[in-house]
Amino acid sequence: MFARSPSPKVIPGFGLALGITLAYLSLVVLLPLAMIPLAAFRLAPERAWAVVSDPRTVHALALSFGTALLAAAVNAVLGTLLAWVLVRYDFPGRRLVDALIDLPFALPTAVAGISLAALYAPNGWLGRLLAPLGVTVAYTPLGIVVALVFVGLPFVVRTVEPVLEALDAEVEEAAATLGASWSRAFRRVVLPLIAPAVLAGFAMALARGVGEYGSVIFIAGNLPMVSEIAPLLIAIRLEEYNNGAAAVIALAMLAIAFALLLAINLLQAWNRRRIEA
Repeated sequence: MFARSPSPKVIPGFGLALGITLAYLSLVVLLPLAMIPLAAFRLAPERAWAVVSDPRTVHALALSFGTALLAAAVNAVLGTLLAWVLVRYDFPGRRLVDALIDLPFALPTAVAGISLAALYAPNGWLGRLLAPLGVTVAYTPLGIVVALVFVGLPFVVRTVEPVLEALDAEVEEAAATLGASWSRAFRRVVLPLIAPAVLAGFAMALARGVGEYGSVIFIAGNLPMVSEIAPLLIAIRLEEYNNGAAAVIALAMLAIAFALLLAINLLQAWNRRRIEA
């Protein structure tokens, strides 16, 4: 008797597809990232620690991650609100607003930075209105937040929008019939359901903001210990042919970013288990 051959998989080609996926991921992501610690470890430990603990480096890292966190939090709120308006309401110009959201994806970051710097400069259209109020945006850390809000907004909107579309409006109507106000229904019914999407959009906006360069350098002013971001400091070290110091700063950014994204993913998993329970 012949041995019975195993039944074919429903979707064939898993081995080939997995091999191509892993090879592509290794070439595009893993190998470039692996070069950062390899270059950083060429420095002696005491020299690497001196680079990381340098006040200029510490300030640049704190500024990059602090402004990215603040901008991502702003986008999490405003992006969710914008997604809600686009999904729940029909108004003239809705398609135009929906198309404008994707503009930061297509616009070169340098063009965005130049435009924001011209707009918020002391003699710019908005800058001259804010100057009498004592608010300075361009060439300050506040300008960095403005630039990161601009580039990160589409990530939150495009992540939350499909979840809201899949969420039936009858859920909110049922809460209203039970006497819940709009704010209470949103807080107790809608928000827990869209929270994973909001966190995912927050994480992507944060990741984009941490590594943003082009739109920031034109509006930040790039003053050391004031408005100098970590990616710019890395570029400065490379221009000084100090590749080891640049790699150490990049490795510190990579470690902090990984820790933040891991914490966000754990928070998403906890929220998902809480909803399922």
